[in-house]
Amino acid sequence: MNGINIPPVVKNLLIINGIFFLASLVFEQQGKDLADILGAHYFDSPKFHIWQPITYMFMHGSFQHIFFNMFGLFMFGGILEQKWGARKFLNFYLITGLGALALQWVVQGIELYQITGAVINQGNLPLDMLAQGKYNPAVYTDNQASTLHAVYFGGMVGASGAIFGIMTAFAVIYPNMEMMLLFIPFPIKAKYFIPIYIVIELFLGVARIPGDTIAHFAHLGGALIGFILAKIWKDKDRFYNYYE
Repeated sequence: MNGINIPPVVKNLLIINGIFFLASLVFEQQGKDLADILGAHYFDSPKFHIWQPITYMFMHGSFQHIFFNMFGLFMFGGILEQKWGARKFLNFYLITGLGALALQWVVQGIELYQITGAVINQGNLPLDMLAQGKYNPAVYTDNQASTLHAVYFGGMVGASGAIFGIMTAFAVIYPNMEMMLLFIPFPIKAKYFIPIYIVIELFLGVARIPGDTIAHFAHLGGALIGFILAKIWKDKDRFYNYYE
């Protein structure tokens, strides 16, 4: 991999994500769901563990999921690491990943508050029944029960939040760099493509399309933290290269 000049942090993140994905496939063959242990659950969920805010970033649910995330890491992350250096880029990656999870938790907390009047279980939620898909229809509607089950027993996996942070930072630092994308037949500048992509994510997050299990607000959280960090660091760095 060094032969194609991949900077060290990006290279190691690619390797670690690949190892985690292969491990999940091996455990799946043994009837074990590694994502249930290493994926991120709501902080008040009985399935939450202290390591999940970090490990969830390295878990992926499918080959397509990990392929596009690692492609984004390779395409944009390498340029940012070369600009910032290994330590700063790694900090950025982890912070945006944590920011993605934080916004997802905020959204889930709001959903809980709308249903129960609290962001944590105060002992009145029948979690054992909800885990089995059972609930009292006189207390909760089908949609409410589905939301409660998703919050307390649904996990989140993937580096997408960090990748959205990376893409957003790239657009902030190199706004005029033109990109050729598979699904767009002409070059488009980063300052146009990334904001459009973020608006689409916001729409999908608010729309709550049935069957959509993607954590769109986590993507937005990563993008928000990425934008803030990139702006702060760019304002401190007065050396701009050709593309800025």
